Amino acid sequence: MKLKTTFLSSFVMAAFAATGHSAVLPDVQTQSSWFVSGQASIAGKQMISNAPRAKNVILFVGDGMGVSTLTASRILQGQLAGNAGEEGLLSFENFQNTALVKTYNVDAQTPDSAGTMTAMMSGLKTDVGVIGVDEDIERGDCATVNGNEVVTALELAEIKGLSTGVISTARITHATPAATYAKSADRNWEDVSDMPEAAVTGGCKDIADQLINFEENVEARFLGTDIDGIEVVMGGGRRHFLPRDEAFNSADAVSSVEGDRTDARDLTAEWQDKYENGVYVMDQIGFDAIDPANTERVFGLFNESHMQYEADRTNDIAGEPSLSQMTAKAIDILDNNEKGFFLMVESGRIDHGHHAGSAYNALTDTIEFAEAVQAAMDATDPAETLILVTADHSHVFTIGGYPKRGNPILGKVVRVGESEPYLASDGLPYTTLGYTNGRGFRDLGSETNADVAYSEDSLAGRVDLTAVDTTASGFHQETTVPTSSETHAGEDITLHAKGPGAYLVQGTIEQNMVFHVINRALGLVAE
Repeated sequence: MKLKTTFLSSFVMAAFAATGHSAVLPDVQTQSSWFVSGQASIAGKQMISNAPRAKNVILFVGDGMGVSTLTASRILQGQLAGNAGEEGLLSFENFQNTALVKTYNVDAQTPDSAGTMTAMMSGLKTDVGVIGVDEDIERGDCATVNGNEVVTALELAEIKGLSTGVISTARITHATPAATYAKSADRNWEDVSDMPEAAVTGGCKDIADQLINFEENVEARFLGTDIDGIEVVMGGGRRHFLPRDEAFNSADAVSSVEGDRTDARDLTAEWQDKYENGVYVMDQIGFDAIDPANTERVFGLFNESHMQYEADRTNDIAGEPSLSQMTAKAIDILDNNEKGFFLMVESGRIDHGHHAGSAYNALTDTIEFAEAVQAAMDATDPAETLILVTADHSHVFTIGGYPKRGNPILGKVVRVGESEPYLASDGLPYTTLGYTNGRGFRDLGSETNADVAYSEDSLAGRVDLTAVDTTASGFHQETTVPTSSETHAGEDITLHAKGPGAYLVQGTIEQNMVFHVINRALGLVAE
């Protein structure tokens, strides 16, 4: 059953002309049931019709950052500072406006990042596994893309003349960052080697190609527009931009042949040819050398695949900037535009830590994510910048067992009035944190890379943890159901807001409402 009308066809997009101000979208878009309900919800909350607009909007997405992750992270943050932990708050938990967000996809009770981020970027919910297209798409079928593309907040910001940026600790072609700029029938089409021959011959472009040619793609879809392209792109995923030829290996290549592309194209070189005043960087030294005041645009690819977990970052061969460093640098570049900017910042590896069954990695990346939000607050004027902090979905990650106040959040359960771990009915101790499904127990000692867990078979069920240091970085929690990778969860996540337009964030909302909050703040679509 279809839940919406057709969104914005390529033909209608082609007729769309930039005004340099707010965009007037055609009826076929504004009459979509998802879009209409989102606009109506915003209108119902506009108690102050003349509320000030924002000059800038920064959208932070903690991938997989559910409520249990927030709670455990704030406790760990406090305990690392020598406190009991429960009394603390992550930086963005101090924001006065908060809402619960329903994350389901059109076709799925428990969602994925492609569908959820497309909803946040476009104002329309869509299916699992597709990027920048509406629910009329058939996943994996290139022929169904045409006519089902959606318009994103980032594209509208470019058309309005704002500067734009996309940052992620995941591959920059991964689902969440890709949903800001790409249109794809499958989230896995990160480069041409990932695509079936029918898709290639059918004219569909891989996600990396779409990033490099973003400017031309938008101008072709919106005749009469003249944009200058995304100013800041930083993340991982270098392999999707390089040809499958060891001659193109970077200094910190992990694979014998770093590049994946089978079309012999070096997209990093193509970007540099396109933007002669742009700066391409791939390591900490190059990042540190960027002078924001005199830099027009930056393309940073800091890893062959995903960037390192925050806890593992010092082990990177060439060096990688932290999420908070990338955020601060991006703002310093983007605010050179007097019209303002739109920036999306994703902490992609929170999600990966959970998938690997490592609470330690998920929580330490969440703490760094909160530092990045703080860096944004420190670098912007709260009177002109709307900061939104949210997640795309949750994980099957739990906190329980009646531990006493201040008990190490990564530790074994010690009950109130006791000093030794409590024993379950099977006579064994157990941890406060756990997963409903996943790869299960690992005792990897001081290992800081959660992905090492994938080298061993899944192990469900109980283990004697008596002599195991469960607070160590290499410990992975037990699980009940063995799966190749721990899964997402379907409960609501949170949205926190601070700045002009933050008052619209309240109650329990659909995920596509995030777009409408951004739109109202920046005036992207004429009302």
